[in-house]
Amino acid sequence: MKKQREKEILHLLIERKRIEVTELSSLLGVSQVTIRKDLDELEKRHLIRRIHGFAEISSEDDINSRLAYHYDEKTKIAVKAAGLVSDGDTVFIENGSCCALAALTIAQTKKNVTIVTNSAFIADYIREEPGVQIVLLGGIYQKESQCLVGPMIRQCAMNYNVKYCLIGTDGWNERIGFTNKDQMRAQAVRDMAASAEHVVVLTESEKFNAAGTVPLNLSGCRISVLTDSAVPDTVRETLAAQQIDLITTEE
Repeated sequence: MKKQREKEILHLLIERKRIEVTELSSLLGVSQVTIRKDLDELEKRHLIRRIHGFAEISSEDDINSRLAYHYDEKTKIAVKAAGLVSDGDTVFIENGSCCALAALTIAQTKKNVTIVTNSAFIADYIREEPGVQIVLLGGIYQKESQCLVGPMIRQCAMNYNVKYCLIGTDGWNERIGFTNKDQMRAQAVRDMAASAEHVVVLTESEKFNAAGTVPLNLSGCRISVLTDSAVPDTVRETLAAQQIDLITTEE
């Protein structure tokens, strides 16, 4: 019941961006006390913000808000990604909403793991989890994305040799592969991927219908994609032809 209310609250906020607590109470047929408890929980998970009797969600470009978009799909992807990691592992995790949820799930379900990331958001997001050590790669801080970029990323990442590097993507193109909207963030992904045996792209299937402007250029890496089951057959065939493993949350 509570989970269903949370889904409906997120759906309404994604559509309308901002709603009064009293209206949410009326729309969902529960008391304002119950709604406030639900909103408190959603805010604690960085999915919404509470402001003067309202609940709101920011622009889709803000990482806090991106967590709310397709939250169920992202959570399932995060759980599947955590299944790749063993107790005691060190794993690279790049900036992004799917990656943030994966980092949290790993931190909550594994013991003595080390998460190496260029995301100040992720470092803060998981900082209260006792079973994880966090290493934040140095660099130039991008305020909007809350991540670190620049040549220091490569210098820091070269000190590691890890099995998995978990990354996000802004889109995909059959010709150029996975993409990003930002050149500096794309380079940070390449630099982290160069120190990993296996790159795992965490993304909702809708990203296969979009294309960022900057190719990630991961052709020299072993790549798997972890996504939901709504991947078009044409994309599945292309990925297979490119020797990219496809893992869906239903498998």
